[in-house]
Amino acid sequence: MPTSSPHDSLRFAFGTLTALPVRVRRWDREAARGGMLSAPVAGLAVGGCAAGLGLLLLALGADPLLAAVASVAVPAALTRALHLDGLADTADGLGSGRPAEDALRIMKQSDIGPFGVVALVLVLLAQVAVLAQLYGASWSRGALAAVVSAVAARLALTLAARTGVPAARPEGLGAAVAGVVPVPGALAVTAAVTLGSAAGGSAFGPYGALRAAAAVLLALAAAELLLRRCVGRFGGVTGDVFGALAETAATAALVVLSLGR
Repeated sequence: MPTSSPHDSLRFAFGTLTALPVRVRRWDREAARGGMLSAPVAGLAVGGCAAGLGLLLLALGADPLLAAVASVAVPAALTRALHLDGLADTADGLGSGRPAEDALRIMKQSDIGPFGVVALVLVLLAQVAVLAQLYGASWSRGALAAVVSAVAARLALTLAARTGVPAARPEGLGAAVAGVVPVPGALAVTAAVTLGSAAGGSAFGPYGALRAAAAVLLALAAAELLLRRCVGRFGGVTGDVFGALAETAATAALVVLSLGR
């Protein structure tokens, strides 16, 4: 199989990490590697759409709270709420206290348990609260937060697909992308995203640049803690775990961006 082209990589990233009408033509490991390395690009598109709708509502005279709700709704719509569903399923699996096999079976069930409901409510409330605060303070800070959080969320997936992280099941998205990203590649993408976020934050001065870079790094730290917990608990990653990592990273990034003036 020939090496994956940039076109194949972007198709894989957008076709698997968004609901945009992009057809994935290659599902081999090479395409998966390129796709997961390109995941932050998909995040940039999602974040840009989220910020765009929020700014449009503000321009039309909407309250910052409504703009925040819209900016949170866009990533959910552009992923068919799969990341939120993964967050709920992972919370139910972790909270079940069952052995790995039983916990994985719980995660595959279509219903949502109490742990999943609580996780969804808290995460969505936190995201809306932060974006409402930032849109209220400055339309540009709110827009930047929407973009940075979406990119950080997908960057967390790049790192979770690194070499050495196993799949919990032999099938599914987790198995398709587990371990495909070389660690040096993951670190290079992390550096690029961190520097890019800092560049965007520099519009608000040196502290803004530092805060944006810190948001990315602390989001990754939060996702890494959850990743290690899931690998230890389930024996590896699943598609649900990837969704939970994305929502965790996005929320952590937003919280960091809300701190300070």
